[in-house]
This record gives sequence, C-alpha cells and structure tokens, in this order.
Amino acid sequence: MKLNIALMPQITTLSVFNYEGFQNKFWALSMMQFGHFQMKTVEGLQFYKLLGSGKAHFNPLPDWRVYALLQVWNSPSDFENFKRNHPLFKKYKSHTKHIQIYFLENIQAHGLWNSKNPFESVVSPKSISDEDQIAVITRASIKKRMLRKFWKYVPESQKPLENAKGLLYTKGFGELPFVEMMTFSVWDSVENLNQFAYKSREHVKAIKKTRQLDWYNEEMFARFRLSKIEEF
Repeated sequence: MKLNIALMPQITTLSVFNYEGFQNKFWALSMMQFGHFQMKTVEGLQFYKLLGSGKAHFNPLPDWRVYALLQVWNSPSDFENFKRNHPLFKKYKSHTKHIQIYFLENIQAHGLWNSKNPFESVVSPKSISDEDQIAVITRASIKKRMLRKFWKYVPESQKPLENAKGLLYTKGFGELPFVEMMTFSVWDSVENLNQFAYKSREHVKAIKKTRQLDWYNEEMFARFRLSKIEEF
C-alpha cells in the first residue's frame, strides 16, 4: 500500500468560491480563521492555504465575493474523496453560488512558501505541447517596511497584463491582506506565457525593480499544466 501511494502523482487544486448575500460572505470570511481546524482532518493533504481575494487583478482592496482554497494532495483520488465525502467541502458547497476548481500538475517551482517548496515536479517541461494551457502561481511575503512602496508601484507593474496575448484568467489572492500575497493566472500556451515573462519590456523592468528594492521576505514562482477545470 505504501509503495502504491508513493508512486501516485501529486496534484494541486485551486478551488475558487463565489458568494452572494451578507450571511454567506460573512461565513466565507470567518472560514479564513476557523477553516484551519477542519483542514487538519483531511486525509492525503500535504499543504493548503485559505485565501481571500482582491478586486481587479492584483488590487489590495478586498473582493468579499471571492475566496479560494489552495491544496496540494498526495494523489488525485485524495481530492476526489475530499470533494465527495468531507463535511468541510459540503459546507463550502452549501454557502457558495458557484465553484470553479483548477486541477494543476506542477512543471517547476522556485522559491519558498513558509520555508518550504510544497510543489513536486510531476510534468517534464519537454512534455508540454502547444495545446496545453499553463497556470502560474506567484507568491510573496512583503517586508513591512516596504509595504507602502510596494503597493504604490503595483498599478504600474500590472499594466502589461491588461493586453497580454494569451492571458485567459488572472486574479490576486492573499493569506493576509497587504502582506501575504499570491497571484494566479492561466495562459493559453507556454509560448505566450514566455513571451510575456521574458520579452515584455514592462514585465522585465518590474522584475529588475523587485531585485533592486528587495521588498520580499520570501517569494515563490510555480508553473503548472492545467489538466482540467470543474465548475458547479
């Protein structure tokens, strides 16, 4: 049994929950604190983050309608068991208007998240085809003394995304408002992602400024193959 589990591929899921009505939104906000206790009872879960979201791309102002749950699993079957049987997911379903789940297979990840890299590489970059959609997670813990300067620069740094070729979806999430931030984006191909990441003049400038100012305590960049999306 242990051998079979070890051979099963790690899978990452990002569940995005949309809420309507004050009571449901308040419940979603409360889960940012109280959801941790129930998460400890989930089998096969390697790593998780309860996330709020910001308005319009990477906006620090909260979007009270949208929350997310990032989870890293021993195997796809562990997530299916959580989705079908665990009381916590049933509670999420009862409060949400719409759920969108992104199934992600890690290609490569650099950096740290809470002093570790939770994402195992399960897909070779050479195996990515032109038809594969690519998801990107960037995460940063911002130094408190740099918060004002960082958020002042954000509008300028986000401009290249507005007309980026091949960008299908982007949203800013966070564990702790203003300080612990994450972005999630989906691209129609690795070619268009690379075009933006390495050849966009504005994006390259933003990366250089990040290195010069050193405003992160910790950061991570991870690429995934988007295997499927479920909605209900």
